[in-house]
Amino acid sequence: MLLGMRDDEETGRITLAQVAERAGVSISTVSKVLNGRQDVAAPTRMKVEHLLEAYAYRRTTRSAGEAPLIEIVFHELESIWAMELIRGVENIAKVHDAGVVLTESGTRHAPGPDWTEAMLQRRPLGVILVLSTLPDEVKQQLRARSIPFVIVDPAGDPDPDVPSVGSANWNGGLAATRHLIESGHQRIGIVTGPEDMLCSLARLDGFRSAMSMGGLEVDPELVMFGDFHVEGGYERAAEMLALPQRPTAIFAGSDLQALGVLEAARVQGLRVPHDLSVVGYDDVSIARWASPALTTVHQPLRQMAEEATQMLMRLRAQEPVATRLELATSMVVRNSTAPPPPV
Repeated sequence: MLLGMRDDEETGRITLAQVAERAGVSISTVSKVLNGRQDVAAPTRMKVEHLLEAYAYRRTTRSAGEAPLIEIVFHELESIWAMELIRGVENIAKVHDAGVVLTESGTRHAPGPDWTEAMLQRRPLGVILVLSTLPDEVKQQLRARSIPFVIVDPAGDPDPDVPSVGSANWNGGLAATRHLIESGHQRIGIVTGPEDMLCSLARLDGFRSAMSMGGLEVDPELVMFGDFHVEGGYERAAEMLALPQRPTAIFAGSDLQALGVLEAARVQGLRVPHDLSVVGYDDVSIARWASPALTTVHQPLRQMAEEATQMLMRLRAQEPVATRLELATSMVVRNSTAPPPPV
């Protein structure tokens, strides 16, 4: 049974009965809206949600035996990259005696339409989204039920009212390319991520800036968009290495893509780093065990997830938080880079 709050001088909070009265509906209808049921007409649901948000209604009682949960939403769960984020969320969830539920839904830009109803029925403490943003309607539904949400490593540029945690992608792209230039490379290729992701474009902009500051031309044939996966890195690198003037170094926009670059070099009989230098991005655990060990840009994925979860809990406690937090990246130099071969 759903319990409301007393609206008296002591609490100053609104009850479900008062929400129902002001919306002109029954208490059971308000209960259905709170629990994400779809058998409520859209105009009625919106009216109730507006009232819940306006009066900052907070459900303070959970059902007996119901475990507090933090939900983390990915558009795909295949990558080792995702595991680092999951570990970060779990680290903070344990401190708050909360469990973690994983959901795969939608695209990298937004969750699927069926996710909202299921999530509202789960009633998590809060939601971590590894996506770009949320539709306005979903944001309103979450806020009306006092379910905080934070986006981590956003694929796009989140709305100003959406808290998010990311990393310094432009600086990472700049540092990776500078490392190659300082090693003596001039013909440098890049396989960044998808063209519709802000982090991909930021890393590419960092690459272009480093090339410009180094007085080097950017060959359009050596700029390619990938998919952050091994296969995409392999395919794009195979195209580059088949050019009449192949690059002497490739900056891959993720460690997984860098593994694909290493394989493309092996297939074409090139030795890394003697014939081709390779730099990755992320510094996931497998990077140090690649052959050769991968030079990469360390993106603090676990810390990003920890900060996002801490931000989530502060929001739940109605404490002020920064809308945007950006963590630093850093170079990790291993054995996959060296000066270019002599001409």
